[in-house]
Formats: sequence, C-alpha cells, structure tokens
Amino acid sequence: MTSDAGDAGADSSLDGVAGFDDEVIEGEVVGDAATSADDIEELRAERAGLVNDLQRMQAEFSNYKKRVFRDQTALVERASEGLVEQLLSVLDNFELALLSLEADQNVRKGIELVYADLLGVLEKAGLARIAAEGAPFDPNEHEAVMQEDGDDEPVVADVMRTGYTLKGRVLRPAMVKVSRARR
Repeated sequence: MTSDAGDAGADSSLDGVAGFDDEVIEGEVVGDAATSADDIEELRAERAGLVNDLQRMQAEFSNYKKRVFRDQTALVERASEGLVEQLLSVLDNFELALLSLEADQNVRKGIELVYADLLGVLEKAGLARIAAEGAPFDPNEHEAVMQEDGDDEPVVADVMRTGYTLKGRVLRPAMVKVSRARR
C-alpha cells in the first residue's frame, strides 16, 4: 500500500534529471536547466582552466617528491660521511702497524686480513684512494706540506698521508711533498 506523500518524495528525488522533469530537444535542455551557447563556452573555459591548474599542481607535486628524495639521499650520504671520516684514522693506524710490524707471519696475516676487510667495507660505501704519487699537483685533491726543486710543472713527489674521496667528493686531501720547477 502506497501513499501519495511517498510518491511525491520519490518524484522530487528525480528533479533536475533530464528526461524526468525537463524535456530534451536536439541536445538542448528545456526547462529549469536551460543554458545558452555562451554559458556552455564559459563552462568549457572554466573546465580548461581547472584542468590546467590540476596539471600544474601535479607537476609541482612531482617535482616536490623528486626534490625531497634528492634531499633525503644527500642527508643519508652526509651522515655516513662523518662515520667514514672517523674511520680514516683507523685505516692510517693499520697502515702504520703493517709497516712497522715485526711479529710472526700468523699475526701479520691476521692484521692484513682485518685491514683488508675494513677497507673493503669502506670501499663498498664509496670510499676511494686518491692516486697521488707522480700525478700533477691538484690543490683540490692534494695538500702540499713540503716542496723540493724539480724540472717541470708541480708534481707529487711523495705521499705523506693517503687522501680519500667518498662518492666522488674529496673527503680528505692527500698530504704530499711537491716537486716544482726552480724560479
């Protein structure tokens, strides 16, 4: 059993839907939702502006995500840089110990293995030695602490302390003796 009040409520939910309250004639809506060609063009222009805004926002968000990822990666690299830099003195001490070690072969072999393991781990993290001896002097990679007379352009004659780079950036310049032309 249905009442007239219930039917009126059902009909009101369909108000504004084409085909129920309004009559559609050749693509134009006649009745409450009547629009002119100017209104349609205005709506299309507004839609195009909103689509343009949306595309710009998507591009800005994509660039933001890339920038945040790059910044986070750089932060992680800088964090590991401090640890690797502190371990350089351990490497230096191992090298000095190996040069002056006068122990039996088993002890020497054990120290060499520990040194090689430590160096291998650091190399996997991006550490690399700066090739210095015999190379042209480069103030970005070499720290000159001594000099001697030579024949040509400044060249590294001797390495006092090994220099290292971490992922392409100089972590510690090589401490070197430079041979340069007399003036």
